[in-house]
Amino acid sequence: MIKLGKYSAFAVSLTLTTLVSPAFSQQSPAVTGDQASGYRMRVVSRSTEAVDYRHKGSTKVNLRGTDLSPDVRGEAKVEGKPNGVSVEANVEHLRRANSFGLAYLSYVLWAITPQGRPRNLGELIVKDGKSSLRTTLDLQAFALIVTAEPYFAVTQPSDLIVAQNEIRRDTKGGIEPVDVTFELISRDTYNAQVQPIDSTVYEPSNKTPIDLLEARNAVRIAKDSGAAQYAPAELQKAQDALNRAEDYYRRKQGSGPIGTVAREAAQTAEEARVMSIKREQEERAEKERRDAAERTAHAEADAQAKQAAAAQAQAQAERSQAQAAQAQLAQQQAEQARQQAELAHQQAAQQAQQAEQARQQAEQARQQAENDKAQMRARMLQQLNQVLATRDSARGLIVSMPDVLFDTGKADLKPSARERLAKVAGILIAYPDIRVEIDGYTDSTGSLEFNERLSQQRAEAVRSYLSGQGVNYSTITTQGFGPSQPIASNNTPAGRQQNRRVELVVSGSSIGLSVDQMAPGQNANSMAPASTGNQPAPAPPDNSNQTAVPAGQSTIPQR
Repeated sequence: MIKLGKYSAFAVSLTLTTLVSPAFSQQSPAVTGDQASGYRMRVVSRSTEAVDYRHKGSTKVNLRGTDLSPDVRGEAKVEGKPNGVSVEANVEHLRRANSFGLAYLSYVLWAITPQGRPRNLGELIVKDGKSSLRTTLDLQAFALIVTAEPYFAVTQPSDLIVAQNEIRRDTKGGIEPVDVTFELISRDTYNAQVQPIDSTVYEPSNKTPIDLLEARNAVRIAKDSGAAQYAPAELQKAQDALNRAEDYYRRKQGSGPIGTVAREAAQTAEEARVMSIKREQEERAEKERRDAAERTAHAEADAQAKQAAAAQAQAQAERSQAQAAQAQLAQQQAEQARQQAELAHQQAAQQAQQAEQARQQAEQARQQAENDKAQMRARMLQQLNQVLATRDSARGLIVSMPDVLFDTGKADLKPSARERLAKVAGILIAYPDIRVEIDGYTDSTGSLEFNERLSQQRAEAVRSYLSGQGVNYSTITTQGFGPSQPIASNNTPAGRQQNRRVELVVSGSSIGLSVDQMAPGQNANSMAPASTGNQPAPAPPDNSNQTAVPAGQSTIPQR
């Protein structure tokens, strides 16, 4: 590796595994997978460069267009930090995504790790051919690519790569080749297979919001992927959300409500699509296992028939020899008994081996379920962090609402608070088995009775609003703690402002934490030392001036 400054750069050879139809390929690639499905696998190689941003400081890389869009130009400013990096990307000369086909409506910026794992960094909203995106992520070494996509919530990049990063002369780092393999989704996957693509429905116009177009596209693709068979509940949730967005659009409810519900529909449809692919693969594997078991059973039956015929012939020979020598017959009978005992021993050993294999398979299934919960928990944490400051804890995901989102000394929600809570509600509805505990806190100013009543009223106001947005009322509980659990000193205005807050504690078995697992009496401050007047606890991020997050932009607060 060449060391230049405090950055390390890697030249990454990207081997792209792509699903394509037989008619799409002009060559004769190696075929893998199920031939009956109508798709083949082929490997396409590309080269790009990745930078290791593990140290503090900033640098830049170019974003250069590929053969698909040679006019695309841009750059990305990347600032390395001990716990991750921030990325600010600016791209020019982007044409409309649907120029690649009506199935494509958006552009997405991706980070690709040297291990081949893609990370969706957010949607690039194009205006006059230009787009910009600022986000943060917890990776250290990665390459940047831009792809055309059918909607913003995709979890794997398509094969329509329109731009990729390029190391500049002033980029701080060295170069070392690294081979990377990862999967891209072929454009044939997104084209119409079941439900035709209607240009009057999916083509962008000056009237139809892009969020609604992407939601329509996401639901269509989920249906084409077999979600009606393999993930009907998730598909129905996505369809219901899309129906609400269509109703809002017909009734001219505004871009905010339409966008919130439409993006929920797109995210839920992507979950249904991914789940369908996984369950279809599991179904195919189970069929293969049954076929193998049937073949084994037939082979065992044939072997047993042969053994029975051999035993019959042996018995006949023994009967013929019985008259000649009784002693020899006794010896043969003893040998036969020994063989049967050995066979029984072998069968017992085989059964024990099968039992151990079954136990190992059950353990693998349990571990996979835990991994799925952890991934869902991390995804929910990221989604909530885009709306309000959220942290992970043993109790669950804790969403913090600062005092500035309420009228002073009252429990009335400000419009900015309602807007954020509407987004929080949209996120909560998308996850099953979620429970929310809403805790209200105040500073020590005023009487104890007033503060306890105000904290309870604020918690109840949040509960009422979330319920009105569709969150199940019975899954929400409230508590008013008044000034009893400060997180900062009440001796300063800044400390008192931090203590005036409402916290939403989100838990549930679907994100790896059940309410039944919580210790009796556990509260929001049980995981950290109590604050005192002389040593205030660290202040949570000040979100009082935050506005609604634009579509596709990530704003994860620093903690």
